Amino acid sequence: MNTKINTSVACITLALSLYLSSLTEIRIFTDIKNRLLNKDTEHPFHRVPSIPYSRLINNIESIDTEIFGSMREFGFFYVTNITNYDAATELKYLKQFFTLPTSTKMALAVKKHERNNKNIYRGYGPVVENSGTQHKEMFNIGPHEGPTPRYEHTDSSLDKLRAISREQNVWPVSGDGEFDVEFKRVFRQGVQIRIAIAQGVIRSIARSLKAEEFVSRFTDHEFSTLGLRRYPVRTRINQNMKSEYDNVTLSELEHEDSTVTILTTFNCTGLQALYGDKYIDVPPSNEGFIINIGTIIEDITDKKIKAVRHRVKQVDFERHSIPFFFNPSFDADIGTSISGRLTAAGEKTKIFGEWMREYLPSVEPSLLENSLTKDNDL
Repeated sequence: MNTKINTSVACITLALSLYLSSLTEIRIFTDIKNRLLNKDTEHPFHRVPSIPYSRLINNIESIDTEIFGSMREFGFFYVTNITNYDAATELKYLKQFFTLPTSTKMALAVKKHERNNKNIYRGYGPVVENSGTQHKEMFNIGPHEGPTPRYEHTDSSLDKLRAISREQNVWPVSGDGEFDVEFKRVFRQGVQIRIAIAQGVIRSIARSLKAEEFVSRFTDHEFSTLGLRRYPVRTRINQNMKSEYDNVTLSELEHEDSTVTILTTFNCTGLQALYGDKYIDVPPSNEGFIINIGTIIEDITDKKIKAVRHRVKQVDFERHSIPFFFNPSFDADIGTSISGRLTAAGEKTKIFGEWMREYLPSVEPSLLENSLTKDNDL
């Protein structure tokens, strides 16, 4: 009997010893891995939370503290484990689109770049080679598949812009039927996934602030846009590409966004965010999304959460990303905060559509014709 007990004790002791040894090996392996990958475990952005998709869209209130805390400290967080989403598939079709012949892409170009086309707000934008501040090729997709609402020449500029906000998407006709069908399917689904995430973020913020009326400002989100982006490697550098902050060469200048951004960077580095007084590399989104808010949302929430200032530094490889900009409804009040305070936007405009009428010409000169930004009697 004693022999059996001693044998059992010996077996348990051996198993425990092997288990503890394995833990030590795991710690050693992790340390080696971190050193090999040059992973700074003290990097502040390693503390940015990753929120599971299912918990966000199912309104699990326990995530609110994490989201709100991260938006206050860092200005962003991650969403991971997205159902029915494959980043690799999106990247595949994004890359394939940008390799299409120029004539095929220009058939989809916004009117600013191709005067014979009807689409004004959504569609293709080529690289502008002589621009020092922007160096990207893009294709913009919206949530609207129905015909663009009609408007008359005599309508007000605001009513014309309201129609443009619901502009019908344009899609490639490449001669490869399978590609055309799958491209449209993949990115229409991508829009809907991101809308669901953005709505979950808005609901979470509203719960944290005990301001349920905040959600009603995003009922229609007509101007929301998914942007496919390709950043070619620059062959020439000019002073306009240099950061005024620290003289780093950039492909996207320092800025804050305006509303809610759902960003896909795949495995591409280059994105940096301001933390304290220093720009720090933001870990790529990989199979998930990076979520941040912009200045309008910061102001409406009485600056309880922050619009993070960020940029894209120039890298020595072709970079791709997909931002989705989730916007308030065209007629949403952006002039007052949730506490009733006058916002910065409210000093000039009352509703989001009015703000866009001022904003778009400042960031995309010539995108909108004068009749869309000014009334005839002004």
